[in-house]
Amino acid sequence: MSKRTHKIAAIGGDGIGVEVVDACLEVLDALAGRDGSFEFEVESFDWSTDRYKRTGEFMPKDGANRLRAFDAILFGAVGAPDVSDHLTLWGLRLSICQPLDQYANVRPTRVLPGIRSPLRHVNGGELDWVIVRENSEGEYAGQGGRSHPGLPLEVATDVSIFTRAGIERIMRFAFRLAQSRPRKLLTVVTKSNAQRHGMVLWDEIAAEIAREFPDVTWDKMLVDAMTVRMVMNPSSLDTIVATNLHADILSDLAAALSGSIGVAPTANLNPERDTPSMFEPIHGSAFDITGKGVANPVATFWTAAMMLEHLNEKPAAERLMQAVENVTADPSLHTPDLGGKATTRMVTDAVIAAIRGRND
Repeated sequence: MSKRTHKIAAIGGDGIGVEVVDACLEVLDALAGRDGSFEFEVESFDWSTDRYKRTGEFMPKDGANRLRAFDAILFGAVGAPDVSDHLTLWGLRLSICQPLDQYANVRPTRVLPGIRSPLRHVNGGELDWVIVRENSEGEYAGQGGRSHPGLPLEVATDVSIFTRAGIERIMRFAFRLAQSRPRKLLTVVTKSNAQRHGMVLWDEIAAEIAREFPDVTWDKMLVDAMTVRMVMNPSSLDTIVATNLHADILSDLAAALSGSIGVAPTANLNPERDTPSMFEPIHGSAFDITGKGVANPVATFWTAAMMLEHLNEKPAAERLMQAVENVTADPSLHTPDLGGKATTRMVTDAVIAAIRGRND
């Protein structure tokens, strides 16, 4: 019987992104070998800040279109200390997400076995969230500009864009996700007390979409109050939906509360599957530890499990997450971000061994 083949575009990018993507490809190869019914066809791309320095472009002009030929994209990180962040972000990551309409950014958070949350009253199940980030418009729509540069009356504007179509689709996605989880609970994050146009529309459409999901309990929370609730009452939360900027910030807080940003995964989804989705760890390029061999690959492995689920390889996704949890449960396999001394190589080898050794 022929194997299922999944075409993967691998983009290591910058800093530790290259290291963790390389580690993840080893793990994916072990999973495919363990399962036997599917395989990966991987093509690697050198799109990065180094490429920008050589050619003036982070990726080719037709880069996003070239990615349409793949089933999924595995992305490492982008960013370098000697190039402005707005150039790296818009030159690579957003130049993929926006043309491919990956409008639902999904960031699960929970405390993995063996990892301690900095919250003194959290030991495990009290913190189990999924943050849904609107990923196509809002504060990161790219609308704005600068006038009169260098003059005393210089002006710079960034305009947040909220459309009915954009809000409706992310709200439906978030309500469906909440509906699929045991607690059927959704919190809508807003700032409509101060942002009286776009965020009021956000609130109104949330209430409209809620009527389509009578079995989902939902509430609304101002973003500043949400930070307090996440810290003080984490068990009151389950599924969370927020704008591009708000969810960007809240998901980093969530990662820290789960023990480390080094274990936090992300999926940039096109839910309709019209285009490939992109999977990446949250942690960024981390140039302070690049090349030292101590980057935590767990976030990328968890991200890969999300990719496997998206590719309808659920048993392999579950096998990978079980292997990850077996490894995080062992303090001797904690990398420095978790307070340990393990290396990227040690963690990768341990996860591969767990994959190959697990009995069904």
